[in-house]
Amino acid sequence: MLQPSGADRYVYERHRPEETPLYRIVETHYPRFLARLEAEGGSLPAFVKREFDDYLKCGLLENGFLRVKCDACSHEHLVAFSCKRRGFCPSCGARRMIESAAHLVDHVLPEQPIRQWVLTFPYPLRFLFAAQPQVLSQVLGVVYRAISTDLLKRTGFTVASGAKTGAVTLIQRFGSALNLNIHFHMLFLDGVYDFKGRRPTFHRAPRPTPAELTKLLHTIGQRVARLLGRLGLLVRDADSDYLDFEPGEAFDRLVGASIHYRIAIGPNAGRKALTLRTVPVQSEPFPSTLLARLPGFSLHAATVCEAAQRDKLEKLCRYIARPAIANERLSINERGQVIYRFKQPFRDGSTHIVLEPLDFIARLAALVPRPRLNLTRFHGVFAPNCKHRECVVPKRKPRHEKPDEPLAPLTWMQRLKRVFAIDIETCPKCGGTLRVIACIENPDVIATILEHIRVREAATTANPRASPLNTEHPAARYQDRLP
Repeated sequence: MLQPSGADRYVYERHRPEETPLYRIVETHYPRFLARLEAEGGSLPAFVKREFDDYLKCGLLENGFLRVKCDACSHEHLVAFSCKRRGFCPSCGARRMIESAAHLVDHVLPEQPIRQWVLTFPYPLRFLFAAQPQVLSQVLGVVYRAISTDLLKRTGFTVASGAKTGAVTLIQRFGSALNLNIHFHMLFLDGVYDFKGRRPTFHRAPRPTPAELTKLLHTIGQRVARLLGRLGLLVRDADSDYLDFEPGEAFDRLVGASIHYRIAIGPNAGRKALTLRTVPVQSEPFPSTLLARLPGFSLHAATVCEAAQRDKLEKLCRYIARPAIANERLSINERGQVIYRFKQPFRDGSTHIVLEPLDFIARLAALVPRPRLNLTRFHGVFAPNCKHRECVVPKRKPRHEKPDEPLAPLTWMQRLKRVFAIDIETCPKCGGTLRVIACIENPDVIATILEHIRVREAATTANPRASPLNTEHPAARYQDRLP
């Protein structure tokens, strides 16, 4: 949470997840959801259950925290532990968004023009990717090779010439309506590197035309179909092609309902989820002509960040790596239904989706990625095993580091300051330096400290001049029991 402290600086304050609508919904209805699922003969996979259990502990001081103390005036506050999950936790998702964007801009993407390619898939392929992540990886390889070959041709090179491009793919799993929508956001170099000289030379590719984009999408669709055919997943007959893949366990049915915008559980299972239309019907979501569509597929390539637009590039990376749920767009109506506002209106004028609490929990469950599924992939000259990587990636010092310091990733405190202007390194009382002094995990110590804070806060309410925390902190009595 941002707490004002001066004109241009904010200090850290715990975001209190237990007060958000998302936490209240999950805390209240998740046990009911499990009971309903078991009554219908199904259950959730263990990795999904861990996601919910850990989320209910995320950001709560009762589950452990760090003590942060000022060296000068001894003022201190507590920083709760996070769940570090990848599914739907807004807090951990925001932190991962900051980390990913800062790493890509400072350590991966060079100061060359970068074009974003967004590829979406038909509903059956989204379901297949969710159930079989290994197929997703193979399809991603097909897509990268098709776009990189197109870049080589538009710059006048061939695959045999030795010129190479590079890309970073962020696999996004969600849509605006909290539906499972697995699609690719690919940050491609808008050109290729030629490595024939002593130093690599970058050659900018001409802007693709709408006809070239449509042809490229057609090529991608054909190659993906051939791949699925070789894997035995695509069946061709005289009338049509179809995937030879059927949902099995109860979790697959939740995934299928989420993909198709359907209700997943309860007496209305299978029906279309209710949406609210509050604006006129929209014509075209992308005003640019660089949008190609084929049945089920779409390819968008209009967003470009020029070499000098590093701030724009970092904002684009944050947008791509953003968490699935925004707390500020989530609310509960008088009937107890969950209302989620879309970031932008749909083409049919829909601006909100209305879900029963149990169906909302089902949507959250479908968004949880399977374990050991890497959602960020590096290709070409950005791949870790590429021999040209060291001469392409940035070697400059990020803005937060001094010239004589070694290149290092941003710390958590530096990320808060860089993106949200939250200053957790500076004491809000005296301007001194704050540092972590202890990690509190012992339940008895946690209970003692929180009771002390509760008493002090009650005293502060009666006497505004009193401080919620003082230098005589009860944790000092337990230093020999701290890890």
